[in-house]
Amino acid sequence: MSKFLAPLELTLAIIKPDVCRNPCSLQLLRQIVLDNNFLFVDTKITHLNKLEAEKFYAEHKNKFFFNRLVTFMSSGLMCAHILAKENAIKDWRALMGPTHVFKAQYEAPESLRAKFGLTDTRNATHGSDSPDTARREISFFFPEFNMEDFYKYSEEAFRNNEVAFDPERWVHKIRDTKAQKI
Repeated sequence: MSKFLAPLELTLAIIKPDVCRNPCSLQLLRQIVLDNNFLFVDTKITHLNKLEAEKFYAEHKNKFFFNRLVTFMSSGLMCAHILAKENAIKDWRALMGPTHVFKAQYEAPESLRAKFGLTDTRNATHGSDSPDTARREISFFFPEFNMEDFYKYSEEAFRNNEVAFDPERWVHKIRDTKAQKI
């Protein structure tokens, strides 16, 4: 009797410009994500202009830090990743640690923000906080990604670990099982 496995959850993970400016830090942070059993469904290196950053962070428009956040997020390259894992949203947020770097260093010293964050704005990473937010944020950075198609055609292979990691593109790809049987 096979055990039923819950579908994988998807979340958006952003590695912010402060980390992307340092290739060694970027590589180390990504490796930590891999070591925590996240699967990389898709990866994009991108640069937001100010208007795109304002649109992405529109929910914070009336907050005191909005200008600082938008200016920083449009200051250089960033990496956007679609991550998959059971409980991906909760696990990614735990791995990131608290938003405020000082709090992260004190309460979660092994978290990404404790290790790589510089300030509360330059805190190394961003992650979706709910399934609805993940859907919206993934479609912002990956408009070509179809979540329904992922669950229909690819999720089972990812869940069953029928994937291989491609370090060139920093994604997991479904293995060609037909080629392996020959």
